[in-house]
Amino acid sequence: MKRRTFIKSVAGSLSAIALNTPLNAMASGSQEQPKYAPLKLHNLHTGERLAIAYADGTGYNADALAQIAHLLRDRRTKEVHPIDVRVLDFLSSISQQIGTEKEIGIISGYRSPKSNAKLANSSNGVAKRSLHMQGKAIDFRVNEVKLSQLRDIAWQCQSGGVGYYPKDQFIHIDCGRTRFWGWHPS
Repeated sequence: MKRRTFIKSVAGSLSAIALNTPLNAMASGSQEQPKYAPLKLHNLHTGERLAIAYADGTGYNADALAQIAHLLRDRRTKEVHPIDVRVLDFLSSISQQIGTEKEIGIISGYRSPKSNAKLANSSNGVAKRSLHMQGKAIDFRVNEVKLSQLRDIAWQCQSGGVGYYPKDQFIHIDCGRTRFWGWHPS
């Protein structure tokens, strides 16, 4: 399937979801309009880059969300899954604090159940019921920002889970309940 056809297909799916569940409500649990939200992303495994605003102050952009879902696809199976706008809003909050011109290096976005099971069986650092399988988690780093600083900024957002992996040089964020691991907040 050509990329453009694929993006239209995902955008259509996201539009259908939006008709049943307002994206604004999914994003924050309220009826607030999402603020302008640019992201500068680099998939470190595929080399793909994307600079895009997925929200414009009046709503979420289905085409932009489809492009982000494509960039954050499972690199092992090539499966694409919608990325929850709450985790994107979490990432955007971090980006706005460090500077939106800085590129966010994506290590993992969506992870298919097959890929997750394979990783969980070979590593005790992968949750068997990972939120990555629901498009609700992102692992990333920003080369110009100290990892511990990213961790602290993520925790200050109080928007979900924050995992700190200094040995592997990445931060995990998700839109699950607020919690931390791999460190202790001060």
